[in-house]
Amino acid sequence: MEIRRATTAAELVAAEHLYDGPARREWAERFLATDGHLMLVAYAADGFPAGFVSGIEMVHPDKGVEMCLYELAVDEGHRRRGVGRALTAALVAEARARGCRGAWVPVDTDNDAALATYRSAGAADEGVFAMLGWTFDEG
Repeated sequence: MEIRRATTAAELVAAEHLYDGPARREWAERFLATDGHLMLVAYAADGFPAGFVSGIEMVHPDKGVEMCLYELAVDEGHRRRGVGRALTAALVAEARARGCRGAWVPVDTDNDAALATYRSAGAADEGVFAMLGWTFDEG
């Protein structure tokens, strides 16, 4: 397995089987053009995109720069082989290299696989939290 930073929209679109829905080229291009956005892709020996992790740098006056692990996914046929842990560790290493003060990830408290992955990559529990959101029409 090789983990590489995605630098082209074509790479992001090629990994769309790992996303919740189909990739849009214009969104992929915007993602790559936005400062602080990062996607790492894990490739199997045959070049198949086996997993990805995306991160977004966030800046706040009292916290400095932190990396939010936005999403992690591993192809079903490549799960339970350490791909998720390796991707998470690679994102955390990149956050350190960029000078981030820390990294964090929102995760559902009943998502045992995700919790195990993040803990195995060195994350510590920081308490229970609820996530609320707003959904807007695409327009």
